[in-house]
Amino acid sequence: MKYNFSRRSVLAGSGAALMTGLAGGRLFAAEPEKPAEIIVRAWGGEWVDALKRGVSDPFTAATGITVRHDLTEDNEIQPKVWAAVDQGRVPPIHINWDTTTNATKSALRGVTEDLSDLSNLAGVTDLAKPVGLEGYPIVNTYGYVYVLAYRPEAFPDGAPKSWKDLLDPRLKGRIALYNDGIGFHFPAQVAGGGSLEDIPANMQPAWDFIAKMKEQAPLLGEDPDFTTWFQNGEIDAACTISTNALAAKRNGIDLAWTVPEEGSKFDTDGLWIPKGLPENELYWAKQYINFAITKDAQQVWLDGLGLPGVVPGLTPPEGLAGDPSYPTTEEEFKHLIRVSAKVQVENESDWFAKFKEIMQG
Repeated sequence: MKYNFSRRSVLAGSGAALMTGLAGGRLFAAEPEKPAEIIVRAWGGEWVDALKRGVSDPFTAATGITVRHDLTEDNEIQPKVWAAVDQGRVPPIHINWDTTTNATKSALRGVTEDLSDLSNLAGVTDLAKPVGLEGYPIVNTYGYVYVLAYRPEAFPDGAPKSWKDLLDPRLKGRIALYNDGIGFHFPAQVAGGGSLEDIPANMQPAWDFIAKMKEQAPLLGEDPDFTTWFQNGEIDAACTISTNALAAKRNGIDLAWTVPEEGSKFDTDGLWIPKGLPENELYWAKQYINFAITKDAQQVWLDGLGLPGVVPGLTPPEGLAGDPSYPTTEEEFKHLIRVSAKVQVENESDWFAKFKEIMQG
C-alpha cells in the first residue's frame, strides 16, 4: 500500500566515501560482479519519490547500479514471489518494500533471505527487529501511524476528538478509508464499544462500527488516492497514513491530523529479499538494504515521508517534532494501538474480507 520533495543531498563527498557507508565502515576486498540493475518493489506517489531521493539515487551514484522501482501492489506481488521461490525460479524482484505483516507471512513461509549479516544493523534501534521471528528475515525501516486526517474548514469547532465524529451526516460521501480497512479495524473496535484485549477473539464491535461507517458512503482506495482526493477537495476526512496528508499539505492544501481518543494504529514497514537470486545480485541487494539503514539515507528518505526511522539521532521533518504522527517517546506511544505481527498475520486476510463484505453489502 502506500508515497515530492527536494531534500539535502547525501552525495556530498566521493562515491568511495558513500560505498564505505554502504559497507558499514569498510570497503569490500572483492566485490562480486555488479548487475545492470536491481528491482525494488515500492509504493507509488510520494512514497517512491522519497525512496528514490534518499536511497535509490545515492545507491546508484555510489555503485553504478540502476535501481528500477516496480510499483506492483504489495498484495499482488506476494503470490508471484512465492510461486517463483516454490518453483525454483529467479524471483521477479530483488527487494520487496513491504508492510511488516505481509513480510512476516513471507518469512514464515520460508521465502526470505536472512539479513542478519548486514553490518549497519549494529547502529539501529529495536524498532528495526521483526518481533517473533528468528534473525532478520526482514529489516523494519520506520514506523507510521494511521491518523485521522482532516480539513480544518470542515471541523470549525476544532480537531475531531473521536472516530465517531466521522458519523456526522454532513460528512456523508466526504470520508476515505483504505479499500481493505487496514488501519481502521482496531480503532473501530474501541469506537464500537469493544476492547483491544478482545482482538482477535471478538471483533463484532469493530464490524458493527464499520457497518455504521458504511452508511457514510466512504471513498475506498490506496495511498496515492488519498493525496489526490484531498488535493481535489473530494474528501474532508480520512483514516490514512500521515504521509499522505503531509504530501497534500506540502502541496498547499490546508490539512491537519490527529490521534483520536480511541487511539490510532501504529505499524512498521520493512525491506526483505526473496530467495533464489543469483549470488552476485543477492550481494548487491543486501548492500542496498544496508545503505537504507544508514543515518544519511534515512534522514532524506524519511524527511520525504514524515516518518520516524530506526536510526538514532534523526532530525524530525519541519513541524513534526512532538506531532502525534511522529512518535519517539514512550509517552507518545501510549496513545497508539500496537497489535502483534503474529496476530495480524493469522487474522488479517479474514479482517480484510469481512471489511469488504460489509462495504459491498
